Amino acid sequence: MATVKFKGELEVNLSGTELNVGDIAPVVTGVGADLSDITIGGQRGMAQVIIAVPSLDTGVCASEARRFNVEASKLDHVEVVIVSMDLPFAMKRFCTTEGIENLKVASDFRAKAFAKSYGVLQANGPLAGLTARAVFIVNPSGKITYKEIVSEITQEPNYDAILAAITEASSTSCCGSCH
Repeated sequence: MATVKFKGELEVNLSGTELNVGDIAPVVTGVGADLSDITIGGQRGMAQVIIAVPSLDTGVCASEARRFNVEASKLDHVEVVIVSMDLPFAMKRFCTTEGIENLKVASDFRAKAFAKSYGVLQANGPLAGLTARAVFIVNPSGKITYKEIVSEITQEPNYDAILAAITEASSTSCCGSCH
């Protein structure tokens, strides 16, 4: 079972299925800000950046969402989705207040399907039941090409590594049938 830290001291266990680079990204459904179904993972014909955060209602998560919103505006043929346990109404309010227009938001509050399928559900600690901070990049054929589980929940991910991995994942034109 993977673990991360909360505020440098508390060890937090993650539960669910641990995924690694090379695995096929499971297809799960989240709830969009407008209560529509948002498909996450799988073969989408374009690269996907799947960003898990504990809650958009925290300073670190809000900062991360704003940064990815700016970066997403520079990307072509890449879908960027931020997933949390926040209710769709709170996600909508956040996006409106913060001017988030280049990301999809998906709430995992109903069944925690994303958190369980991607192995990022916090099993203990003060944020138990929320997602850990993580980034998965999925190529157009549905294969995970990059994974970062941020080791300290209160810190942002490695943007430089993520941006390089997005470029690599989105530059492939393979549909997956040539393997």
